[in-house]
Amino acid sequence: MVEAIDKAVKSKEHLLVQAGTGTGKSLGYLTPALLVDGPVVVSTATLALQNQLVEHDLPRLVEAVQPVLGRRPSFAVLKGRHHYLCVAKLEHADEETPTDTLFDDAPAPRAGQWLGEAGKLGKQIQRVRAWAEKTETGDRDELDPGVDDTAWKQVSMPARDCVGAARCPYGAECFAEASRVRAREADIVVTNHSLLAVDMIAEHQIVPPHKLLVVDEAHELADRVSSAAQAELTAEAVERAGRRSRTLISPATAEALAAAADALTVGLADIPAGRLTDGLPESLRLAVSQIESATRAGLTGIGEVKSDDPDPVTKQQAKAVLDDISTTAQRLLEEDASDVAWVEKSDMGSGRRALVVAPLSVAGTLAQSLYADRTVVVTSATLTLGGRFDTVARSLGLPAGTTDSEGDGWTSLDVGSPFDYPKQGILYVAAHLPRPAMSGLPEAAGEELLKLVQALGGRTLGLFSSRKAASQAAELLRARTDLPILLQGDETLPILVRKFREQKESCLFGVMSLWQGVDVPGDSCQLVVIDRLPFPRPDEPLAAARSAAADASRPGSGFSSVSVPIAAVRLAQGVGRLIRSTGDKGVVAILDSRLETARSYGTFLRRSLPPFWYTTKTEVAIGALNRLAKG
Repeated sequence: MVEAIDKAVKSKEHLLVQAGTGTGKSLGYLTPALLVDGPVVVSTATLALQNQLVEHDLPRLVEAVQPVLGRRPSFAVLKGRHHYLCVAKLEHADEETPTDTLFDDAPAPRAGQWLGEAGKLGKQIQRVRAWAEKTETGDRDELDPGVDDTAWKQVSMPARDCVGAARCPYGAECFAEASRVRAREADIVVTNHSLLAVDMIAEHQIVPPHKLLVVDEAHELADRVSSAAQAELTAEAVERAGRRSRTLISPATAEALAAAADALTVGLADIPAGRLTDGLPESLRLAVSQIESATRAGLTGIGEVKSDDPDPVTKQQAKAVLDDISTTAQRLLEEDASDVAWVEKSDMGSGRRALVVAPLSVAGTLAQSLYADRTVVVTSATLTLGGRFDTVARSLGLPAGTTDSEGDGWTSLDVGSPFDYPKQGILYVAAHLPRPAMSGLPEAAGEELLKLVQALGGRTLGLFSSRKAASQAAELLRARTDLPILLQGDETLPILVRKFREQKESCLFGVMSLWQGVDVPGDSCQLVVIDRLPFPRPDEPLAAARSAAADASRPGSGFSSVSVPIAAVRLAQGVGRLIRSTGDKGVVAILDSRLETARSYGTFLRRSLPPFWYTTKTEVAIGALNRLAKG
């Protein structure tokens, strides 16, 4: 991997590297990065990996190479502005009375709740003030103990609201600007996919110029770019924009914003959640037109933000919110064929309703913005699907080559794994179970789960397709066994994972957020059970739209070109929870017979998984689990 990256940098050819768990891929790309003549940027998907690089890998590496290079390479972390304390916001943070933004996107407080919430908020902001006097970075992650999101919103500044250091009275003290200065001076800059996506959309105005970009956990990148390019309209957001700008606009414009918010509420009331396949319904089109007109009038009323304005920060915030809403309204009214629009309604009881728009595909954005003027190394434990790199390459905006290793301007490498998968693990598919056809956990699948868990005596990570299925599984095991059963949602995820690791006979059941990022090596996790193949739900608007677009170009291709690759990546991530070190042993049990019986895609999905010893015989899986239990 080190040699391949060094060669890619010299040839200026992009590189895709699949490197499984345990290969040490972070050191594999950081080592050649230090030899690059110019800055290097490393982007990760998760905070855990970002912290690992900055707190463990890079400090050890720069110390080791200092005698060889004759200097100590420098590194820095680059995060979004909202991760840093804003001195301007802190100076105006209200310690007594909740502001308009205090309960943004939250249910209205109960009667008598204002005082308690305001008091809690005040105490947290006082603690931030004390921390502000001694912090050197202003990075939220360094505030210990931390504060909740409500309090942090009062003292941080989203990028869209910032007036810039030159126009801000506290520009010289800005922590976010200081972080950008450090990044421009560092040899290696560690950032995240979300900020990288925003940087691409903003035409590279955030991340400093660099010669090499390493994208780790690259299977997440396209989704993060989609999220960055996604926008929404809610009645609550329009109302807040009106409140925030009311001292800067005319009463008539303020009334127009309130009326537009009401129109959107009415327009969303009778339209079911889901994709708008035939464009905006008339009621929504009229509401969005009102919003666009009112926000445009508001922007005109506010005018330009000037350095001599009495309060440029407040003025910029009001303008930024109106501009975002206006841009989203215009985008929805254009009904561009490259966009997908849908109505989203919360099922959590808050009654939140939104009109959402997102790009049909981000491959074009990635092709135009990711690869220009730099060498890009893309790496992950799951880059090959069905044994080939082509599918992931296309999703990342690279043209598919005639072979895996000879594309147009890119090469690929699978460095393998230090694990002996056929000897360390078994992949068991319960081929005798009926094809899953209902939501929740079918009775036959529940009984199969029970037999497997009892054979091992716990030590099971259950990955489920829905909260209903996970809850039913937990209920079944609690009723029929004496094992400690941990269910996602009962406590915070870090606490649940810690308990699962420490309580040897426990089982941890949950949904998609458990399918990746859970690292429990050793004998605490020797059975991973997956209830069904993780295809996207038919009502997922983006997946459905992309499938329909594929079918339109080549009939019958939507499922195979969209849903199957999504399931392959998710399945590989879930299966990857089992073997985390060279001493691990265990069984992955798939309770979905289609992995064996669906010839059209079952083989493709199995080829996307580590090469475990494969069986469909229940007695083989039970026997292996019994031996593990005795061991």
